[in-house]
Amino acid sequence: MDARGLVRSVKVVGTAQGLRSVRSAWRRRRADALGLPRRGPERARVPGLAEGADPQPGGGEVRFARSSLRVIVTTGGAVFCGWDGAEPEPSYALVRGCPEPDVRAELEPDMDGGWRVVSERVTVAVSRHGAVEVRTPGGVVLRRDLPPRWWDPVDAAEGAGSRWVQRSEVAADARFFGLGGRAAGPRLRDGSYRLWNTDPGGAFVPGDDPLYLTMPVLTVVADGGTHLVFHDNPWDGRMRLHEGDEGAGSGHDRPGSYELRMDGGPLRSWTVVGTPARLLRSWTTLTGAPALPPRWALGHHHARWGFGDELEVRRIARSYRERGLPLSALHLDIDHFRGNRVFTVNTEGFPDLPALAEELRADGVRLVSIIDPAVKAEPGNAVYDSGSACDAFVRDARGREVRGVVWPGESVFPDFTDPQVRKWWGGLYAERLEQGFSGVWHDMNEPVSFAPFGDPSLPRSARHALEGRGGDHREAHNVYGLAMARAGYEGLCELRPEERPFLFSRSGWAGMQRYGGTWSGDVATGWPGLRASLALVLGIGLCGVPYSGPDVGGFTGSPSPELYLRWFQLGAWLPLFRTHSAFFAGRREPWEFGPEVLEHARVALRERERLLPYFVTLAHLAQRTGAPYVRPLWWHAPQDRRLRDCEDAFLLGDALLVAPVLEPGTTRRAVRLPPGRWYDTATGHAHDGPGQVLLDAPLSRIPVLARAGSVLPVQAADGGVELEVWTPAAGREGSGLVAPDAGDGWERPRIERFTSRIEDGRVLVERTGGGDLRYPVRVRGRPG
Repeated sequence: MDARGLVRSVKVVGTAQGLRSVRSAWRRRRADALGLPRRGPERARVPGLAEGADPQPGGGEVRFARSSLRVIVTTGGAVFCGWDGAEPEPSYALVRGCPEPDVRAELEPDMDGGWRVVSERVTVAVSRHGAVEVRTPGGVVLRRDLPPRWWDPVDAAEGAGSRWVQRSEVAADARFFGLGGRAAGPRLRDGSYRLWNTDPGGAFVPGDDPLYLTMPVLTVVADGGTHLVFHDNPWDGRMRLHEGDEGAGSGHDRPGSYELRMDGGPLRSWTVVGTPARLLRSWTTLTGAPALPPRWALGHHHARWGFGDELEVRRIARSYRERGLPLSALHLDIDHFRGNRVFTVNTEGFPDLPALAEELRADGVRLVSIIDPAVKAEPGNAVYDSGSACDAFVRDARGREVRGVVWPGESVFPDFTDPQVRKWWGGLYAERLEQGFSGVWHDMNEPVSFAPFGDPSLPRSARHALEGRGGDHREAHNVYGLAMARAGYEGLCELRPEERPFLFSRSGWAGMQRYGGTWSGDVATGWPGLRASLALVLGIGLCGVPYSGPDVGGFTGSPSPELYLRWFQLGAWLPLFRTHSAFFAGRREPWEFGPEVLEHARVALRERERLLPYFVTLAHLAQRTGAPYVRPLWWHAPQDRRLRDCEDAFLLGDALLVAPVLEPGTTRRAVRLPPGRWYDTATGHAHDGPGQVLLDAPLSRIPVLARAGSVLPVQAADGGVELEVWTPAAGREGSGLVAPDAGDGWERPRIERFTSRIEDGRVLVERTGGGDLRYPVRVRGRPG
């Protein structure tokens, strides 16, 4: 046993809980020793030589001596590759199964005994040894997958399944992004990245890996082109990345590479090729459109573990209101439950929660409830009793309920991979709605079971339904949070069909965007944690989840006034803008850090409020195109290597460039500019990119620049919408989009497009398709 782990466990959850977690960890180890197949002798295998091929719609199947490969090119240009009979389904990631194959793409013989599939957007070449190249229509090789290798059990009766490894080569100048939520990013350096959703057991900093939400989704950006590859396999694995070396022009370039090792599951992948915008659009087609948050969820949220009672909640809401600080939502953590039991209320601290919710809502503030998956295992607990009656909880290999230790004590865990269990769980959200909550926040759903040693989760031998196929936790672990999000989202849709649900989750998997967003989890208080906050939002956005944000101020520790303010200023420009902290970490209200911080935080809050129409527009665009709100600087210029390496700034939509302050004592900072003209929104001065400029970053603000010609919808002084137009460059045309606010229902507004140009020395703004502008126009920017 790890003595340090035991000490830490006791510190976090208390002496009694710490001892329970020790017993739980021993039970888990014993369950896996008895319930998992033992891996005996194995036999290594490679595909061998190609022996023939069978054409099929969109491609075909290439037969090798010891395996087979199926290649499908879809109508949207996405490429599926499945080895050893792997098909696109079953899959937790795909939203509607395999898209239609492109009937124009045909399998044909290639040179040297291989085969190829040629389509309008991509060419796939398969060598006679099983190497697979993905090429652009112009013939540029974007990725070359070397022949995979399997390790098969000699005794098939062992049931251990096959492990496998696949190594891929990319361009020497390629850069890697994605793999879910990674604190050391957004550009992923050389190293090993585990694909296993994990509670790091306390606050994390850059370098801690893995974290709560991992995805085998990798975006590769190189001069020759950009592509996204998704390995559709939820099992435990590792991806080892190696950036290439161009050899300083000597002609001895070393290609970049990545190696994926999986403990089991299918060897199958999807690849999409094109511009970053095309990649995310194709990803959305495959895995589903992002859920559209209600308008209020784009405002400022305030949370703290340890509000304690409704008097404190009222005090905080009143203090925001009295100080003129916009506030959209207050989040209640586990301390509002009775004994930390999910779907209960501590009536001593919150004797009339519905009345509190109604009172806050009258002032424009919504209540959001935390929800954990662990259910206290005690007869008389209504959730446990109803779940037991419908056999809702995960069982071990011998048919007994799997029990772990979480905040309420000894607990059981719903099997969200069972449709009937999802239906039962979704119905429980009626209690939250009756209590007046407007949204939910899923936590501890990796899932977590406290443990001083070993993996802090369920036994790998635990049995799951897996949609009727049956299997164990090795396959179900990474999709557990995703399936829980589905249960909650579908339940809320059924219970309150007239409103869009608001849900965000700590854990999940590919396709998480269908049900809501995510947040950083327990990021450590400190300047490294601030930097990690931006990395996580950028990285998860490139994996298709556009709505996310950090715990402003960090979850643990007490930030200095400067650190808190700089974190707050960053958060004001991110999709999920939420302050949050642990009960032992002190308060996070802006007025707790002195009058100067309060005044500067007020400016950031009011600017966020002013930009709400722009955030609403970005949310609608994300739902329709998959494009994240927050984008890397290389989004429109992936061939610019300096932009690919820039990690301290980001684009907010197409119009704004935000350069947060990530180091203490900074009052001026260098900002890398993409091509085009950019205006400093504080001074109105113009700067031309590509290049680098040095801008003021006083404590009162962070540098924000607007693209010349941009037409932004912003909130006018009277509460309506006006168009903020940044003067176009001479001879150039600008543009902007507006999604009219249609409320929090399901109405799909028509996107309006506007253009801007200079004509006869003045800025002219027109609505595409003609007609009145409908909105007042305010021109900004000094081109000289």
